[in-house]
Amino acid sequence: MAPPMTTPQPVLFLGHGSPMNAIEDNEFRRSWQDLGKRLRRPKAILCISAHWETRGVYVTGSEKPDTIHDFSGFPRALFDVRYRAPGSPELAHRVADLLDTVRVHVDPQRGLDHGAWGVLQPMFPDADIPVVQLSLSGLQPGAWHYDLAKSLGPLRDEDVLVVASGNIVHNLRLFRFNDPKPYDWAERFDEEIAEHIETRHHDGLLGYETLGTDALLAIPTPEHYLPLLYVLGMQRDEDEVSFFNEQVVSSISMRSIIMGQV
Repeated sequence: MAPPMTTPQPVLFLGHGSPMNAIEDNEFRRSWQDLGKRLRRPKAILCISAHWETRGVYVTGSEKPDTIHDFSGFPRALFDVRYRAPGSPELAHRVADLLDTVRVHVDPQRGLDHGAWGVLQPMFPDADIPVVQLSLSGLQPGAWHYDLAKSLGPLRDEDVLVVASGNIVHNLRLFRFNDPKPYDWAERFDEEIAEHIETRHHDGLLGYETLGTDALLAIPTPEHYLPLLYVLGMQRDEDEVSFFNEQVVSSISMRSIIMGQV
């Protein structure tokens, strides 16, 4: 990997919401485009997406990862998207070396799902930065993911941008497609999580199941929430925290986070 940098790369949590945000001209896509222009160009990107759950820990090892269209019922234009960023077997094996407390499987066939390319395509449209995905071990509790993330910290000094893609609040069952007005419980939970993040009270975010009735509605399944814990786990004492896209759309929070210096 690259020699240590003077200024580490930041860590990002991006609320990705609907797959259509990847191609629609809306405020979310525009915010990702703007962020891509502001960021220092990294050597490579490691993405933790809500849409790759596994038994155990996997990383993508393909030199030319495919674009996975892991959804249905959307316009043809979304299925036509191809994000042709190269992979990086070198970074995949570096991740495996850093996560030496678990067995990491390097998957030579897995491509990039929409949780990854849906945000990376607006940010880096030239698709010329190598991308590797790290899976979510779905059977593990929040504290396990948080601790695992700490082991990935050196990547920030090796010019690797870590992008976690999910949603703090994500309840599709209650989502109102024709009414974007946020549920009261969704706004309350989103604001509660933001306060924990601002005050660096991470412990209260790991066992999200204990955060009350709002949490049960906001996180009916954990996969969209868990990527947040990777960003929190990689936060350093000197990191500034900034939020953007602080909207709740019906039952989905689009709140996004930058940890560190852009």
